[in-house]
Amino acid sequence: MTAPELPPPRSSLPEAASRFGAHLLASAAAQALDVEGVNGRLPGAPSLPAPPVTSALALAAGPVPAAPAAGSPARGAGLERILRGPSGLGTAGLRLFPRDEPQTQPPRPAAAAEGRPVPGLYHHTVPEPDPGRVEEVSRRIKAWALDEVSLYPEDWEEQFDGFSVGRYMVGCHPDAPTVDHLMLATRLMVAENAVDDCYCEDHGGSPVGLGERLLLAHTALDPLYTTEEYRPKWAKSLHADAPRRAYRSAMEYFVRAASASQADRFRHDMARLHMGYLAEAAWAQLDHVPEVWEYLAMRQFNNFRPCPTITDTVGGYELPADLHAQAGMQKVIALAGNATTIVNDLYSYTKELDAPGRHLNLPVVIADREGLSDRDAYLKSVEVHNDLMHDFESEAAALAEACPTPSVHRFLRGVAAWVDGNHHWHQSNTYRYTLPDFW
Repeated sequence: MTAPELPPPRSSLPEAASRFGAHLLASAAAQALDVEGVNGRLPGAPSLPAPPVTSALALAAGPVPAAPAAGSPARGAGLERILRGPSGLGTAGLRLFPRDEPQTQPPRPAAAAEGRPVPGLYHHTVPEPDPGRVEEVSRRIKAWALDEVSLYPEDWEEQFDGFSVGRYMVGCHPDAPTVDHLMLATRLMVAENAVDDCYCEDHGGSPVGLGERLLLAHTALDPLYTTEEYRPKWAKSLHADAPRRAYRSAMEYFVRAASASQADRFRHDMARLHMGYLAEAAWAQLDHVPEVWEYLAMRQFNNFRPCPTITDTVGGYELPADLHAQAGMQKVIALAGNATTIVNDLYSYTKELDAPGRHLNLPVVIADREGLSDRDAYLKSVEVHNDLMHDFESEAAALAEACPTPSVHRFLRGVAAWVDGNHHWHQSNTYRYTLPDFW
C-alpha cells in the first residue's frame, strides 16, 4: 500500500523567524544582555522565570537550511559574525574576545602555553586564560574537593593538580561573569572525571557491574522519589563514595543557579554520557573492537557534550528551552561534542597506549578495522576530526542565519569558545599528554 503523502511543513525556519523575529529579538535580547541582572544568578540566589518567549522555532517544522559546503578551513560569513559579536550601543556584553584565524601560521607566543598542537589538526588559537581567575578557581576547586566532598586521598594530589581544571574551565568559559559562575562548570567537570576514573578506568574502575554504579550515581543528579521508609537509605547512599559525593554536591550548586529547564537539560546529557560509558564497557567485557562508525556512535554519547550544553548557565543567561531543543541547535551541540572528544582521543593516544590493557580510541579502532598502520590510522583520525569541525562551524553558521536572536548567537559563540578552550587545554597540558612520534 502506498504511504500517504505528508503535508508540507507549516513554514520554513527563515520564514518563521522573520514572522516572529521582532518578538523573539525583544525578549531574547533582554536575556542575553542582562548578564548581571535577572539571568545573572549566582549560586544560592533564587531562580527567576525567564520572560515569556513565543519561539519561531517551535512553529517551524522544516529542517535548518544547509550551510555552504566547507571547502576550505575559512569560516563562513555567518559564523564569522557570531564570533565577532554584534555591534552598536549596549552590545558589548554579547562579545567574547576575538578568536584568531584557523591555524595556517605559527601561533602567537603565549607565555604560559606549553606543548604543540597535533600537526594538521584544524583548530583556533585563543588567548591564555586569565591567570587571576585561574588561580582563584584552582584554589576554590581544591578546597571543595578536599573539604566538602573528600574526593581523593593524599597520594592522588599530584594528579589532581596536574589536571589543571581551573585553567581548563577558565579557558572554556571566557564570558562567565564571575568566578562563582565558573565554579558551576568546574565542580561538574571534576565530578564527571571522578566517576570516569573511579567507576570506569584508572582508579579501580571496571566494566563489571558498571551499570549499577552509574545508575545509583545518576540519582545524585536526578533525585529518587520513593517512600518515606526507603528514602533515608537512598539519601545516605549519596555519601557512600567519592563520585556520588561529588555529583551530589556539584549538582546542588548547579540547580541553585540554573533554571529548571537548564538543570533538566544537563540531566538528559548526563544520561547520554552514562549510556556511552555502558557501550564502551560492554565492548571491553567482550574484548570486541567495534566498527569505526559504531565507535563514533558511542563517542556521540560518551563525550564532552554535558560541558558546552551548560554554557549559558555559566555565562549567566538562559537560552530558552525551545531554542535549545530545536534540531539545528542539537546538531551543533552534538558536532561540538564529537569534535572535542576526538581531540581527546588524539592527545591522550600515547597516554592510553602506556596504560594497562587495551584502550579504545579512534586511531586504535581505525587501525584494527581498516588494516592501517598506527601512523596512518592516527593521521586519518585527524582528518575525521577536521571534517567534524568544519561541519560544526557550517551548521553553526546556518543556524545563526536562520535564527538571528541574540541569545542563540551568544550561545553559539559560547559553544565555539568551549571547543577552542578544550583544544588549548589538551595541547598545553604536558603533564598529561604527549604526542606520538609520527612526523
